[in-house]
Amino acid sequence: MTLFFLVVILEIKKDIVSGHLSSLRRIALSLIGALGGMIVPALTYLLVTYGHPEVARGWAVPVATDAAFTLPLILTLGRHVSSGARAWLMALAIFDDVLGIMVIALFYGSALYWPALTMAAIIIAALILANRAGIRTLWSYGIGGVLLWGTLQESGLHPTLAGVITGLCLPVTTLEKNAKQAAPLDRVSSALTPFVTWIVLPLFGFMNVGVSMAGIQPCMMLDAVPLGIMLGLVIGKPVGVFGATLLSTHLKIATLPAETPTGMLFGLSLLCGIGFTISLFVANRAFFGSDLAVPAKMGIFAGSILSALLGWLWLRFSYQRVRE
Repeated sequence: MTLFFLVVILEIKKDIVSGHLSSLRRIALSLIGALGGMIVPALTYLLVTYGHPEVARGWAVPVATDAAFTLPLILTLGRHVSSGARAWLMALAIFDDVLGIMVIALFYGSALYWPALTMAAIIIAALILANRAGIRTLWSYGIGGVLLWGTLQESGLHPTLAGVITGLCLPVTTLEKNAKQAAPLDRVSSALTPFVTWIVLPLFGFMNVGVSMAGIQPCMMLDAVPLGIMLGLVIGKPVGVFGATLLSTHLKIATLPAETPTGMLFGLSLLCGIGFTISLFVANRAFFGSDLAVPAKMGIFAGSILSALLGWLWLRFSYQRVRE
């Protein structure tokens, strides 16, 4: 998963430099939507599970949007989603994933071990200095990233944070004498994206999705944990994303993408409730060794499937009728 977040942060960095996030207003629109889409689902979960303090640790399970599943789904909608809206959702999902790993690192790590944390800070400083000094050799950043992963593992912070930090430090340009050679960021992204897409994510799903259906009854979805997660994804996510995005445009902080009316924005906000991969990751951390792990996965499956179905139907049929 460290490699997954490395690829994610590389996509954000490329968009900030020369893509859909090249202006502060565009960044603000996606970032504010992502923040709203984290706060409201967490509050929804805590509200549903109120009176059950033993399950409060799962508040972060419904806060992340799964970019790996959301983005391919909107591509199947074709002309029903504008190019500006696709870019907005892609940026929001990526920001959401990065914020999700920050939550994991800060709230689901172990007690901090300061010597290792100090060494991690030294390695981060070295990576930043390498970037500033114009070092473009990939092995320098590769070694630094591996060492950072090891020190974060010992520090108590979640080691997947190493992927985010290393990606931020990778240079986005190449030296003039090597003008024909791709920049380090592009080379790493091209090399890792297929590996992450076709090996890392399926392997992660295979290792973490398995849930025995023996003895599971539909009424179990009304228990606090699965119900809180499901409602957090199906209701909390779209309310948070849609509400925060509209608020940012009302306050003139940002503007909606071109050819993206509020009806289309609402349908895309529904799709943000697909929290499959990252939600499973958080659930495994929150309920490690607990009997609540299986109910949590039930809520993730139900909420993600409902969100995907509702969002796709809205954008494919309901929104089409409204537009006509």
